Amino acid sequence: MTLIYDVAVIGAGTAGLAAERAARAAGANTLLIDPQFAGTTCARCGCMPSKLLIAAARAAQAVRRAPDFGVGASAPAVDGRAVMKRVRDLRDRFTAGVEADIAALPEGVKRRGSARFLGPTRLGLDDGAEIEARAVVIATGARPALPPAFAALGDRALTHESLFTLTDLPARLGVIGAGPLGLELAQAFARLGVEVAVFDQGQTLGGVAADGPIGAALRDVLTRDLALHLDTEVIAEAEGDGVRLRWHGASQGSLMVDRLLVATGRPPALDELDLAATGLVLPEDGSLPIDPETLQLGAGPLFMAGDADGVRPVLHEASTEGAIAGRNAALYPQIARVRRDPPFSILFTEPSLALIGETDRADALIGESDYRDQGRATIDGVADGLARLHAAPDGRLIGAEIFAPGAEHLGHLLAWAIADGLAAHQLLDRPFYHPTLEEGLKPALRALCARAGTMPPAERDEGSPAGP
Repeated sequence: MTLIYDVAVIGAGTAGLAAERAARAAGANTLLIDPQFAGTTCARCGCMPSKLLIAAARAAQAVRRAPDFGVGASAPAVDGRAVMKRVRDLRDRFTAGVEADIAALPEGVKRRGSARFLGPTRLGLDDGAEIEARAVVIATGARPALPPAFAALGDRALTHESLFTLTDLPARLGVIGAGPLGLELAQAFARLGVEVAVFDQGQTLGGVAADGPIGAALRDVLTRDLALHLDTEVIAEAEGDGVRLRWHGASQGSLMVDRLLVATGRPPALDELDLAATGLVLPEDGSLPIDPETLQLGAGPLFMAGDADGVRPVLHEASTEGAIAGRNAALYPQIARVRRDPPFSILFTEPSLALIGETDRADALIGESDYRDQGRATIDGVADGLARLHAAPDGRLIGAEIFAPGAEHLGHLLAWAIADGLAAHQLLDRPFYHPTLEEGLKPALRALCARAGTMPPAERDEGSPAGP
């Protein structure tokens, strides 16, 4: 049986759902294919449950810090079972909302099954059906990497897909990987009273160099709550009911943990597609020839969006890419180029880390703001970190690294400013309320203005302090 469609979308995650909607809105006859239709990664085992755990950790930390404000409080009594129950209950509510949206799709739009390519735009499903489409969008997402040595530990080894099935907090947790996922969850578990140790073969933290200004500030904060071992190799072996970790490199030692969270990345889930059957010629380095402004894969009627392309693996980018890919698949070969926003990612440690735009340009001007004595941060008892703003030689903002209280909000302001092509002096020409975290950006903006020779009019930036 061969079914004919204008656009077939493989994968019903955030990118796939957006692609199908966009293609249908553009007038295409669409088919959305997924083996489970189990909700998005974000709702099920990503953004939302991780933030639920972080919220519980924030509550525990607030109790712990209450005496600093003259408020009497004993040490927080963390009920691990209650914490994980709330995580699972609300996770299930969020997932149910996505499942309801999927259930509401028009009749005939979705089909359960696993797909593989039989030709350039011909798909075979595991139930024997074949699909022929004018264009195909690949939105199969990504899967957690679980190296064989860790997989051999069985249920002692956790990934983000299995972590939130825990019914209680472990007493001791090892974390492999100092990327965003590993660090967010490591700090959250530590602040909930779990003994945590993080290991990584490299020398980066959350995507920044550990020996750079931002990395050093991040490391200082993290090591108040947990042990951090960078530039190390780890051997893990099952021992009793737990896992024995032995490591060597920049440091060496041995440690028993109850569970091991493996957060070593999420490679694109492409292995089962048989992309070679499309005739697509892939570069020897394994990279994918994707046009970021059209999401076209190669030169034909194939498009790729979301975590499957591995370019910008965050939800808002997956949704945007799905919409671009779906519309272009529907209109192929008349495809449109879309100017993409600057890259923008947030590490939800506390303080959070926001990375926006270009932060490695050789001729960039750099201005810094130190939040260790910033007024509002001091008032709130969260005075840590710094902001580094990057500008072109003419003072136009091109990037930012912010590890500071409120960075997830400050990052949005700067991402919008960078997308609009604003210069540092134009931001200083905006109102800054006092006392706020936003005015903490003033020293960095003033430094950029001084270096670019574009100081704002004195009546708009009168030199009021960024702090008290």
